[in-house]
Amino acid sequence: MDIKTASSLHRLRLVSAPEAVSFLLLLVCSVLKRTTDFNAVPVMGAIHGILFVLYVLFWLDAWNRTKWSFGTAALYFLLSVLPLGGFFAERKLKREAEAAVLASRARREGVVNA
Repeated sequence: MDIKTASSLHRLRLVSAPEAVSFLLLLVCSVLKRTTDFNAVPVMGAIHGILFVLYVLFWLDAWNRTKWSFGTAALYFLLSVLPLGGFFAERKLKREAEAAVLASRARREGVVNA
């Protein structure tokens, strides 16, 4: 994996958890808006919107660089629209990055996995 591909996956991973948190907070704010006089939906909506747009941009960049199959790319996009999906995406991306590092080290050392 080259440095640009690793960077694109890292950016996607960095934004996935905050995007998930902002989505959950937006849901809480929506409930509070309807049950109390507290209305933070405009602020949380803007924050979540920015993070979601960043997630989609980073997702497109990662898809382009990693050459994911359509199914893998669709899974990562689906995880962005589920309330807890960003956390799962972050964990999956972390495992994928760790596997890529191990594979890179094995190639560098001349070790071949069967």
